[in-house]
Amino acid sequence: MRWTAKDAALFVGERKYVDTLLIPFVPVTFGEGAKEAANSGEFVEILGHLLEKQFKGRVLLLPPYTYFAEFPGEKRRRLLDEWLHPVREADFRFVFFLSSDRSWKELLSDEDGEFLWVPSVPLEHLDEQNKRAIMENQAGQLLNIFVEKWQKAEISS
Repeated sequence: MRWTAKDAALFVGERKYVDTLLIPFVPVTFGEGAKEAANSGEFVEILGHLLEKQFKGRVLLLPPYTYFAEFPGEKRRRLLDEWLHPVREADFRFVFFLSSDRSWKELLSDEDGEFLWVPSVPLEHLDEQNKRAIMENQAGQLLNIFVEKWQKAEISS
């Protein structure tokens, strides 16, 4: 499910089946790294949509958590903690963070959720067929992580 009016209504009615939250992290910068940050954000957002489509009905894809790349780690972590407070209260069984920014790996803890790092691929010069193939390949690799996490939880309970 996506964060749209139609899917939000469905989410409310089917909440007990939607146990997984997917949060893409999108960097913003107005400096020299703007193009790379935009590419990273585009890559992560497309990937998030592909994953949501595969698991529709179990995964809620939130709008991207957008942060300024220039902020130091402690500030990014503090801002994220405030943002995550309502997420924790919503009591999702699984939370996945999707990012092309490896620095989040050190900023997140296991209690926050599962961090999925994907190196972004420059998409701007690819034709649609190659872009789709790359994105579907990347999504396929991540699908296994979701399924493994769910299966481990089933075995444990």
